[in-house]
Amino acid sequence: MKTDNSQKEFRSAEALIPGGVNSPVRAFKSVGGNPLFIERAEGSKIIDIDGNEFIDYVGSWGPMILGHTHPKVVQAVQKACEKGLSYGAPTTAETLLAEKIRSMVPSMEKVRLVNSGTEATMSALRLARGFTGRDLIIKFEGCYHGHGDSFLIAAGSGAATLGVPNSPGVTSGTASGTLIARYNDLESVRKLFEAHKGEIAALIVEPVAGNMGVVPPAEGFLEGLRAITEQEGSLLIIDEVMTGFRVARGGAQELYGIKPDLSTFGKIIGGGMPLAAYGGRAEIMNHLAPAGPVYQAGTLSGNPLATAAGLSTLEIIDTTPGFYTTLEERALALEEGMKENCRSLGIKAVSNRVGSMMTLFLTEASEVLDWNGASACDTDAYGRYFRASLEEGIYLAPSAFEAAFVSAAHSPGDIEKTIEAGYRALKKMKNGSEA
Repeated sequence: MKTDNSQKEFRSAEALIPGGVNSPVRAFKSVGGNPLFIERAEGSKIIDIDGNEFIDYVGSWGPMILGHTHPKVVQAVQKACEKGLSYGAPTTAETLLAEKIRSMVPSMEKVRLVNSGTEATMSALRLARGFTGRDLIIKFEGCYHGHGDSFLIAAGSGAATLGVPNSPGVTSGTASGTLIARYNDLESVRKLFEAHKGEIAALIVEPVAGNMGVVPPAEGFLEGLRAITEQEGSLLIIDEVMTGFRVARGGAQELYGIKPDLSTFGKIIGGGMPLAAYGGRAEIMNHLAPAGPVYQAGTLSGNPLATAAGLSTLEIIDTTPGFYTTLEERALALEEGMKENCRSLGIKAVSNRVGSMMTLFLTEASEVLDWNGASACDTDAYGRYFRASLEEGIYLAPSAFEAAFVSAAHSPGDIEKTIEAGYRALKKMKNGSEA
């Protein structure tokens, strides 16, 4: 596989952009080598500037559930573009998108559009604090909610300790407002509420963790969080930036039957354009300016091109018969094929999947339930597997702690080819580990 053009472009980018990339995981640091520069994409494929074609399971990190350059989405953006790129004033498209979101996710009684998942989550936290009059929030170790200061926090020395910054630039004061619990561990949550009675504004959680690799919620975990937060007068915020419209029509909250107070959405909601949203109970959302005292604003929020892409994407999802059934069938076939590859090669691995998002953990463990389990996987082996997969024409996430995404554009032929290529890649990885 030739990568001369990508190598050249990366050297140019490094001189102008920190690390040569505008989002760290794109740098390939955890899997070795340098990133590929993409020229174009269509359907289930991406093509780099050296002409290499790959079956894509990154999907722009989740948004491309319809595949790349879906003609109806492209047409919707083109039509919007012809009318103007941005107005800084309300449009009917914003209302139509909010209405579509509410029809698919009933807990979203009112919606505020923003530009990124990070903006949605940090705004939801501010709103929760403003609504409850409390200062503390709980997040889970290994769950990622964007790069807002309140989220870049590591666990303290015990289950009931305050967090400490894990990035320079995050103040100790900000960190002290964030408490860390263990994912899939209700007892760790109860201890935090006991230690900080009446002080916790909200608990935020990925209903299916997707940033320590895919880790599903244990039976009763989400229900337990709902019960505890209701009992303690705190808000439950479900971060559906990754799972929203991905694991079910109404997101993970539909799949697991949980009604949060607030939710955050991104990725699929913008159809590949920079768009996100947060929303929930009208009583809470009415505390936002200009209706209420909690301030949040954005010049490009509700951008007409982004809303056109998002509305078109959701309408296609909502009107395609058997959309999620087909996704489930393709994703299941891929998972079963990869598991069989591991069995036949004698490779120890755990496969976690919810709907069309999945992770293959290369680990000696029998299950992966939280960050401790995920972080124990063999990242060196994954790096070899990733590089071997690229050589086989399969584009996976350049990190052992990310999800693979199946889209509606992945054909049965794509899945079959991926399984066959995956076998060869795993064999190369295994041979490398024995050398």
